[in-house]
Amino acid sequence: MVNDDNLISDQMEEKGDAAGNQQNQSNEDMMGFKELYEQSLQSVHLGELVTGKIVQINSDVVMVDVGWKTEGYILARELKDEEGNITVDVGDEIEVMVERRDQEGNLVLSRDKAAKMKVWDDVKSACENHLPVKGMVVERVKGGLSVDIGITAFLPGSQVDIRPVRDLDKFVGQTFMFDVLKYDRKRNNVVLSRRSILEQEREEEKKETLANIHEGAIVEGVIKNITDYGLFIDLGGIDGLLHVTDISWGRITKPSESFSKGDTITVKVLSFDREKERVSLGLKQLTENPWENISDKYPIGGIVEGKVVNLTDYGAFVELDPGVEGLIHVSEMFWTREIKHPSKVLTQGQTLKAMILDVNKDNKRISLGLKQTTDNPWETLKQKYPEGTIVKGVIRNVTNFGIFVGVEDGIDGLVHVSDISWKQRVKHPSEIYKKGQEIEAVVLNIDVENEKFSLGIKQIEKNPWEEFCDKYSAGSIVSGKITNLTEFGVFVEVEEGIEGLVHISELSHKRVKSASEIFSVGESISAVVKSVDVKGRKIRLSIKDTEASSEGSHSVSQYLNNRENIGSNLGKALVDADVKLIDPTK
Repeated sequence: MVNDDNLISDQMEEKGDAAGNQQNQSNEDMMGFKELYEQSLQSVHLGELVTGKIVQINSDVVMVDVGWKTEGYILARELKDEEGNITVDVGDEIEVMVERRDQEGNLVLSRDKAAKMKVWDDVKSACENHLPVKGMVVERVKGGLSVDIGITAFLPGSQVDIRPVRDLDKFVGQTFMFDVLKYDRKRNNVVLSRRSILEQEREEEKKETLANIHEGAIVEGVIKNITDYGLFIDLGGIDGLLHVTDISWGRITKPSESFSKGDTITVKVLSFDREKERVSLGLKQLTENPWENISDKYPIGGIVEGKVVNLTDYGAFVELDPGVEGLIHVSEMFWTREIKHPSKVLTQGQTLKAMILDVNKDNKRISLGLKQTTDNPWETLKQKYPEGTIVKGVIRNVTNFGIFVGVEDGIDGLVHVSDISWKQRVKHPSEIYKKGQEIEAVVLNIDVENEKFSLGIKQIEKNPWEEFCDKYSAGSIVSGKITNLTEFGVFVEVEEGIEGLVHISELSHKRVKSASEIFSVGESISAVVKSVDVKGRKIRLSIKDTEASSEGSHSVSQYLNNRENIGSNLGKALVDADVKLIDPTK
């Protein structure tokens, strides 16, 4: 530290030497010199910015001549770099602030405070003239960010960006340009805005973009936001929408799986509404439409190779080319194996071969078959089991419409309920058969195209209806027991398991309102065969025709007359039943 009194003493000694060591210098001369010295000190004002010249460098202080032969000192630490080295030399000019006098009267100078004073001047000028200032984000503070612009300034969270920012920490350590919104030097308070700078830049970009954009233009932008229905692209001051249907010629379900925010992307302007500033963009339009000549490239029946890109409940999507996918439906995966879900047999990313089954250019759909690349077991089955072949198998399932019989691995034959018995009326197959039971059946038909295998059990035996037809031609008289009475007639069992119908109109030449008037279940009768439908298993019978037969059988009229003479109990029952007998003579 420099002592002003010592300095004065030294100067006085030099004056004395120059005058020949005059010991008796008058008090008046001494007083004049001090006044001159005090005046030189008064030419420098406290708090003033001055430019001085470095005259001496010590370890702890640096002496600076600030004019009028007045010297002050700066603490050396203000002039050291990060490594501790003093960054100035003797003779360098330096701008300093006259901070104060120390206890010994020496001028204390500060370059740091001089720099801050200059910053405040710059802040004032920037705020008044709307000029930007440069600063580095130091840390996150309550409500925003702290920024170093030479002095500490505050950047509110609402002024960080054009859109709200959730993560302010990512700006720490970065340098930006800011506008000064307001300042208060007394309170050491400066408020900045980066948002206003960005808005100005965006407005300039927008003007340039609007001047150059047009339908069909190829432009570059940055992905601003990603939704399920598309991407929002910042084209420079104006946003455009890249709809999910215009991203790829193929299928895109989630754009977020293929793109990221901040990515740069080149797109084509599909439409532009200058008034509303709406821009529709396309990505797939930058490449040739692969569906244009799809039928030529993928003819039906051709074998192609592709990669499984997606698995669903109903099938697997296979990429054949970029933007071209085909679907292997679950029913087209295996000939005989039942697949609950494609993921059980296929994996995403797997490469496989498939056959082209159908191509729909308009709907951009290709149907593929996996099983068609292997031998069709149904073709082999048809060659192995011609119609009429008797096969053995185990019942794998019993349903209300028939039974499924396992004949080959993965292939079941169906015995329909109508093909179980010639004679027995089967309401439900479970009345006769059980799961796991081994049976014999006859091959009725093998439909390769529809993958259906029809079997029959009753066909093992000769058709009794054909035998009946051979035995009883039309006009023959048969006998049997009544099995059922209906409103339209009676059913008569003429052979075991074979019934014929006597329609109510064929019961008698006389008028009969109800079959129950004259017949009962279990009663034996004779009838004439009217017709036999072997295929439909129907026999038409007639009782009234027996009245005129040469066989001499009892006529219905005789039958009715005899009924009149039966015991009183039966007569009473007929009266109670309100049965009216018609006299044929009347």
